[in-house]
Parts: sequence; C-alpha cells; structure tokens
Amino acid sequence: MIDTGLAGKVVLVTGAGAGIGAGIARAFAAQGARLALHHLDAASEPPPGTSWEHRTPDTRAVAGLAAELGGGAVAVAADLADPDAPARLLAQVEERLGPVDVLVNNAAHCEHPDTVDALTGSGLDRAYRVNAIAPALLISELARRSAPSAAPCVVNISTDAARAFSGQIGYGTSKAALEALTRAAALDLGAAGIRVNAVAPGPVQTGWMDAAMEDYARSIVPLGRVGDPGDIADAVVFLASHQARWITGQVLQVAGGHAL
Repeated sequence: MIDTGLAGKVVLVTGAGAGIGAGIARAFAAQGARLALHHLDAASEPPPGTSWEHRTPDTRAVAGLAAELGGGAVAVAADLADPDAPARLLAQVEERLGPVDVLVNNAAHCEHPDTVDALTGSGLDRAYRVNAIAPALLISELARRSAPSAAPCVVNISTDAARAFSGQIGYGTSKAALEALTRAAALDLGAAGIRVNAVAPGPVQTGWMDAAMEDYARSIVPLGRVGDPGDIADAVVFLASHQARWITGQVLQVAGGHAL
C-alpha cells in the first residue's frame, strides 16, 4: 500500500464548499489530513449570476462538509478579492489547526457573460483578484510563515483551456496567469524546498452541465467521458504526496485528453 505521507498534515483548500473543491477536501481527508475548508462569506457574495460554483458562498454547505469529514476539518471564511484576506486566512488556519503543510488554490471567479465584447473593468478586476492575485499572495504568505524545515507544497487549480479560452476571457486569461505563477514560484521557492504545481482540469460535471452539454463534452474528450471531482482530486493528492517529492513547476492536465 502506498503511503502518501499526508496523514496529520494541515491542508487548506480554497473554494471547498462544493464541486471540485469539496472533492479535493474529501480526498485529503481519506488520507488522514486535517482540513481547513475555505469559503466566501455570504456577506461578501457577488451579485447573483456573476460567478460560478467555485465561489461557494453557502456557509451551511461548508459547515456540512466539515461535519462530514469529522473533527479534523474546520470552515474558514474569506473574500479572496480583498488583498488583505490571504494573510488573515493563513493566520486563522494556523490558530485553529497549526501551520499549513499543503495549500490548494482552488477558489475561482467567473463572470457571466465573459465574452470579449462583454468585459467590464469590475468583472476583470474581481476575476484577476480571486484567480491570480489571491493565489500569489497566499503562496507568498505561506513561504514567509514556513519554518526552514517545513517545506510545504502548493497545488493550483487551472483549466486545460488556459492557453486560449474563447467565451471565458477573464477566467481563461487569469488562469493562464496562474500557470505562469506556478512556474515562477516553483523557481523562486525551490531552494526552500517548497514545491509548486498545478492541475488543469478538462470538462468536469459538478452540476453545471445539462444533458445536451454533457453529451457534447463527452464527444470532444478522447477518453469518451466527462470528468468528475474525484478525477481532479486524485491528481491533486498525488502532487501533494511524498510520491511527487521531486516534481515542481508542472501543470498537469487532467482532462481525458481534451484540449491536447
């Protein structure tokens, strides 16, 4: 049996209340990790219809997941569009669980519509703040807080269409920035033993695809099916595990061959 080395580790998953984030949290809990489940406080919720499931503002959903995962899981709220939130979030997790060993930057914001002819300054600002700036600040704060021997690791969640995501301009370009951050941070932090990688999911069914859309997605995925949160979660756990100890600066496409 493979020992991932994650038992007892403190894992912070942003955007953990539903979908891929919840799947990632469950996968780490199965490895015996202690979970900090970040969610967007309902008081900070953007207007309805402006973003998708990764923002997970429902406090009750996160509280329910924490209860499901047991005493080693706590819910932590922060609006990651606030540049001061990352430092406060890590301080809150340290106070409740101890220093963070694994940071999973999963929370994301997407405007609807997000086509090039519908972009707004405020929408782009929030997308970049949540999808690129907050992960950068969280990584920076994690590095500052880490003891020399701690060597935490980071897994960022991108998208396999980051190179060119038509119809999702703010979302796609901010995720491309996240992938560039992954490589640059890996180079900067390698001497400290801090690994930084990313997972780029393809079409994943988290409730947002109707039957027609799922059929279409299935037709363009070489392996013939859409993904589920567990597909992404397993890859994230691998990159955080002892087995990936000599892997850093990589963007792992987990998409059934989609967008190769």
